[in-house]
Order: sequence, then C-alpha cells, then structure tokens
Amino acid sequence: MSANLKYLSLGILVFQTTSLVLTMRYSRTLKEEGPRYLSSTAVVVAELLKIMACILLVYKDSKCSLRTLNRILHDEILNKPMETLKLAIPSGIYTLQNNLLYVALSNLDAATYQVTYQLKILTTALFSVSMLSKKLGVYQWLSLVILMTGVAFVQWPSDSQELDSKELSAGSQFVGLMAVLTACFSSGFAGVYFEKILKETKQSVWIRNIQLGFFGSIFGLMGVYIYDGELVSKNGFFQGYNRLTWIVVILQALGGLVIAAVIKYADNILKGFATSLSIILSTLISYFWLQDFVPTSVFFLGAILVITATFLYGYDPKPTGNPTKA
Repeated sequence: MSANLKYLSLGILVFQTTSLVLTMRYSRTLKEEGPRYLSSTAVVVAELLKIMACILLVYKDSKCSLRTLNRILHDEILNKPMETLKLAIPSGIYTLQNNLLYVALSNLDAATYQVTYQLKILTTALFSVSMLSKKLGVYQWLSLVILMTGVAFVQWPSDSQELDSKELSAGSQFVGLMAVLTACFSSGFAGVYFEKILKETKQSVWIRNIQLGFFGSIFGLMGVYIYDGELVSKNGFFQGYNRLTWIVVILQALGGLVIAAVIKYADNILKGFATSLSIILSTLISYFWLQDFVPTSVFFLGAILVITATFLYGYDPKPTGNPTKA
C-alpha cells in the first residue's frame, strides 16, 4: 500500500509540475481576441482556492463536523494573532514569487524555465545552512556545484538562439531570466522560513496554508490595485478568463498541497525522479507541441547536469557496517 502511495504521489507531482508550466506558458503566449487575463488577479484567485481546499481538508480531519471545524479555525487562527502574523513574511514573498513565475513564463520557453528554476535547490540549501544551521554533506555540496554548471550551460547563448527568440517569442529572455532567478531566491528564503515556523509550532500544515493564503490574498489584491487597477476598473477583475486560465489557476492553487502530500509519502530520490521526468516532458512538449524551443547539444548537456545534481542532492549514503551474526 505504501509503495502504491509513493508512486501515486510521484505521478501526481510530475503531472502537476509539468502541466502547470506548460499551460501557464501556453496561456501567456496564446494569441486571441480581446484583453489577456491579468496574472495578478490569477494569483489572488489561486490563493482563495487554496484557502477553500485547506478548509475542506481541515473539515475532513475534524470528522466532517462543522462545529469542530469552527472551533479549530477560531482557536488556531483568531485566538493566536501573533502566530498568524508570523506567516505574513513568507506569504508576501510567495505572492511575489507567484507573480514572477508568470513573468518568467511569458518570456522564457517551458524547458529553459524548468531547468533554470532548479536553482531553487541552491538557494534553499544556502538559506538552510544560514537560518537553520543545517550541515550539508560532501555529495550535497558537489551537487550544488554541478547544478550551477548545468544552469550556466542551459543559459549559454547559441548561434541560432537570437534568431529563434525573435521568431518564436515576443518577450525578452533577459526579463524572463531575471524573473526566474529572483523567484529562486524568494522560493529558497520563504521555504526555509516556513519550515522554521512549522518546526517551532505544532499547528497542522493545512492551518498554516490557510494563514498563508489569507495574507497572500491581501498582498495579491494590493498588487492588483497598484499595477493593474486601471485595467480592472476598465475591463473587470476576470477580464480575459477562459477555460485554460481556470486550469492554470487551479493547478497553481493545488501545487503547494500536492507537494505537502508528496513529502508525506515520497523520499528525496523519488522527488528528484519526478523533477527529472518533468524537465524531460517539458522539453519534449515545448519542442513538439508549443514549438517555441529548439534544443541544442549545450542545452542537453546542461539539462543532464541539472538532473544529475537533483538526484545527487537527495542522495543519502548509508554507513556501511560489519554485519553481526545472530
């Protein structure tokens, strides 16, 4: 049963990661009549859906009792304002990160984005060492060096890259690269900060996600007002929304919940395997379906190095000992 749950969680993670990147990229580059949907509003809607999903999970854990659900939400959130306020910092950073991912995928093809975004392993490791006093092993430090080398190869300019980018993408590769790099740093810091909060308290992950979603919605609405206020007042909050937009929003809302479930059932090796599969699938679909990416030998070398680094970072060598006879 546990093995089935492991591989089920692996499949769900691969599907969620790959489909989110590809559908988000497709939705941001699809040419259609009328105004395009605003990414800032999509981030807010995703946060609201995440809150609803977490409330349903808490309701399930409370044996489907509305009275118990109300008591838990009141005791854990309203009666603990300082604990709730701790989530404001990572929530604001996550909101920034989610907006940056839309910017990145509006300007980078899905394959390049997928590989480059694995730099979040590096930033998470560095913040873990500085904030949580974690100690990294030799294999982990080696994997970080390989990771940086691989990403550098992926971003290495080729002779045809400039022509391809002019023909296949109207966006700026530099803007996309800066967005994904900033998202990597924000992801690393917010993830480690959130881990630190979880270790200091006994609140459930679902309650913490409700608190994150609450502040995320507030920060997201502030972003909508500041950057897209005029467009919203002119064409409405849900301007440009279609079936594809809702798929992107739902996939983004479920992303954090899927990862939480995977952490429960899968190990680092399986997570690395899921990441590798997602990179390969994104590359193939980006080339054959979206047709916005032409892979080069340097890209393949960089992708292989990044996949190797992902596996190596999660590798936990077991100490060999002399077997004892019973």
